[in-house]
Amino acid sequence: MSIQIPRGTQDILPGEVEKWQYVEEVAKNLCHAYQYKEIRTPIFEASELFTRGVGDTTDIVQKEMYMFEDRGGRSLALRPEGTASVVRSFVGNKMFGYPNQPTKLFYSGPMFRYERPQAGRYRQFVQFGVEALGSEDPAIDAEVISLAMGIYKKLGLTQLKLVINSLGDTGSRNAHREALINHFKPRIDEFCGDCQNRLEKNPLRILDCKKDRDHELMSTAPSILDYLNDESKAYFEKVQSHLTGMDVEFVVDPTLVRGLDYYNHTAFEIMSDAEGFGAITTLCGGGRYNGLVEMIGGPETPGIGFAFSIERLLSALEAENVELPIERGVDCFIVSLGEEAKDYAVKLLHDLRQVGISSEKDYLDRKVKGQFKAADRYEAKYVAVIGDNELQENKINLKDMSTGEQEEVSLDRFVENVKGKLGK
Repeated sequence: MSIQIPRGTQDILPGEVEKWQYVEEVAKNLCHAYQYKEIRTPIFEASELFTRGVGDTTDIVQKEMYMFEDRGGRSLALRPEGTASVVRSFVGNKMFGYPNQPTKLFYSGPMFRYERPQAGRYRQFVQFGVEALGSEDPAIDAEVISLAMGIYKKLGLTQLKLVINSLGDTGSRNAHREALINHFKPRIDEFCGDCQNRLEKNPLRILDCKKDRDHELMSTAPSILDYLNDESKAYFEKVQSHLTGMDVEFVVDPTLVRGLDYYNHTAFEIMSDAEGFGAITTLCGGGRYNGLVEMIGGPETPGIGFAFSIERLLSALEAENVELPIERGVDCFIVSLGEEAKDYAVKLLHDLRQVGISSEKDYLDRKVKGQFKAADRYEAKYVAVIGDNELQENKINLKDMSTGEQEEVSLDRFVENVKGKLGK
């Protein structure tokens, strides 16, 4: 009986995984340029971390979390997102005491959400994220947003749209909250059950509802921008000023709300405008979350971050027909004729690999013609041919597969010769 892969997951096979490695490396290198350091956290955490941090009114907590009880009776959850885990680590490891502040971190790894699988969305997906903890300077908001945009542009995406909004501070949010309740309450029975439950708990989440997004009350709902106090308004204007100074183009959208409870002040999304990308255009989301650190047991510490799915990034690259510069093939393939030459090829292969030359040989005892076909399939840059006679004469035939040129090389100098030709 064959065992099927779980629904909503995928195998990333050779040939495809190199794309993943490339985009992750580009993102990591840019993070290093911005002085963000990598952090790695557990794949599962205490369930309370997410119910408290992400919010018990969110779809993630109510419908999508993979929760289980371990043998000690503890309630655990596979992480559905990365920010809460990073903040938990920040608090638990007292990173707020580090001399260099703000604490700037990035992470990459699998996340888990039980939702309907669709194009570019999986139940296990890989998320790359950035967090900056310890500063409430609007400049750090602009820096985080520019870093997110920089990753996409570095990879060659051009059909991008950056949307920003302000959710304001606590006072602004409370005033907006009351206005939303008053707006929706008279006709709340026309909305889905989720929205009805959110009305008193978190009415802002109604604006994020996908079922009722076309309801007429959605388009006339009070805008958060009308309820920003002077401090929140000045903060948001400063963020916009910094982005303009960085030549980062953006659109202000007062209807933008993030799906997690911990956001306040700056919120943003990056979308793909590429033709054929799909109905769900969001690539990346993030924002400021002052108050989350305290909620998880730490000292008062402001924070801001973003996260994006590697799967959706690769889909956007495909939609824009971006060819990643993936290095394929091997540097050298060794073809051997005769038993002694076959044995010697094992050592020669090892010597090439020790100096960083990607190499391969035949392991299926193929004839010479079959070995050359294998070299073609491996897209070998050079093919080295050695037989028992050549071994006795201390030489090997080296063929440049791009030009067809061949030369005899001394076995003693072979590795250095290939290394020189490859510029390694």
